[in-house]
Amino acid sequence: MTRFHKYMGALVGAAAALGLAQAAAAQPQPLKIGVIMPLTGELADYGATSLNGIKLAADEINKAGGVHGAPMILAIGDDQTSPQSGVSAAQKLVSVEKASILIGPMGSGVFIPVAKTVALPAGIPIITGSATSSVVSTLDQGKGLVFRSVPSDAFQGVALADVAQNKGYKSVGVIYINNDYGKGLAENFQKSFAARGGKVTGTVGYEPKQPSFRGEVQKAATGKPEALLVIAYTGDGVPILKQALESGLFKHFLLSDGMRAPEIVETLGANFLEGAAGTSPSPLPGNLASDNFTAAYKAFYGENSPKPYIDTYYDATYIAALAAEQAKSNDPAKIAVAIRAVTTGEGEKVGPGEFAKAKDILAKGGKITYVGASGPIHFDANGDTGSTFAHWEITGGDYKTIRIFEPKP
Repeated sequence: MTRFHKYMGALVGAAAALGLAQAAAAQPQPLKIGVIMPLTGELADYGATSLNGIKLAADEINKAGGVHGAPMILAIGDDQTSPQSGVSAAQKLVSVEKASILIGPMGSGVFIPVAKTVALPAGIPIITGSATSSVVSTLDQGKGLVFRSVPSDAFQGVALADVAQNKGYKSVGVIYINNDYGKGLAENFQKSFAARGGKVTGTVGYEPKQPSFRGEVQKAATGKPEALLVIAYTGDGVPILKQALESGLFKHFLLSDGMRAPEIVETLGANFLEGAAGTSPSPLPGNLASDNFTAAYKAFYGENSPKPYIDTYYDATYIAALAAEQAKSNDPAKIAVAIRAVTTGEGEKVGPGEFAKAKDILAKGGKITYVGASGPIHFDANGDTGSTFAHWEITGGDYKTIRIFEPKP
C-alpha cells in the first residue's frame, strides 16, 4: 500500500469514527433520578408505599415516551431510616450513578444531612415528599436546589391544634420523637394550641427503639390532660399507645401524620382507638388530578393505601421529569431552574397521567403548570409549598376523613 493510500485510509477511518461519535452524541440520554427511601428501619412501612407512588409515575412517564425520547431510570438507595446510611446512599447515587436529581429521603432527620452534605455541595436539586421539619425551610439559602412537595410542620402544628380544638380538648400531653420532625411539630402544636386557649400540660421527647416508654407516658400525663398527642412513627408509636392505654392515664389520642397506618389498629384493636384523631396533607374534594391519581394507583396496584405521602412522592417524580423535559437537558442546574418553571401556576394545566400532553405542549413552545395528585404545588423562595389538611379519625377500625381544611394560625 502506498503512503497516499495509507493517508486516505486514515482519513476515512477518522471520518467514520467522528460520524459514530456524533451519532452516539445525538442519541437521547436517559434521565436518571436518584431515589433515597427507607426500605428498612423505622420508616420502612412508609418507604415501601411511597416508592410505589414513584414507580407508578415512572411507569406512566415511560409509557408516554420517556424524557427526551429515552426511558427515565430510577436508581434506588435504602437510607435505613438513618442519617449516616442516607448520606452514604446519596453519595453513591450522585458520584457513582450520576443521578441528575434526588428524590427523598422521607424523614427530616435524614433529609437534612443529605441535603446539607451531598445535594447542596454537589449542586444537585433534591425534592422530598415527606420531610416536614421547619428546619428544611432554612437549608436552601438562595441556591434554588431544595424543594418539598409537602407542607412544613409550621402548617401541620396549626392543623393539629385545630383538630384538638374541634374535638373539644382543653388540655393535651405530648410525646414526640426526639429529632427535627418531632421537636418542630411539638413546638408548633404547643404554640398554636395555646393561641386557641388550650394548654399543653406535659411534653416529653423520646429516643427511638426504647425497651419501654412508661416513663415518658407518665411525664406526658402531668397535669392530667384530656388527651395525648403522639408524634411518632409506627415502630415506636404502637408501644407508646399500648403502654399509655395499659397505664390507664389516657383514653383519648391525637396522632401525627407519621401515625396514619393500618398496622396501629391491627395491633392494638379498633375498640381501644375509637375516636383517635390526626392530620395529614390532603387535597380539597373535587380535585380531578387527585381523583385521576387514585384511580391510576388502584388500577396499577390493585388497591389504594391509607398511608400518607404516596401522592406527594408521585408528584415529586412528575415534577422532576417535567423539569428535565422543559430544560431539554439532564443538567442538574438547568433542571433546578425548570422545577419552578413547571410549577408557577402559569401556563396550560397538566396533571397525573398527562405526561404526553405536557411534552406536546412544550415541544410546540408552550408553557405548562403541573397540578399535583396532592393538590396545586407552588414553590416559594425556600422551596416550600402550602397545602390543605385532612382531619381524620379512627372509626370502626378504619381511617375516616372528617373534613379537609386549610390551617389558619
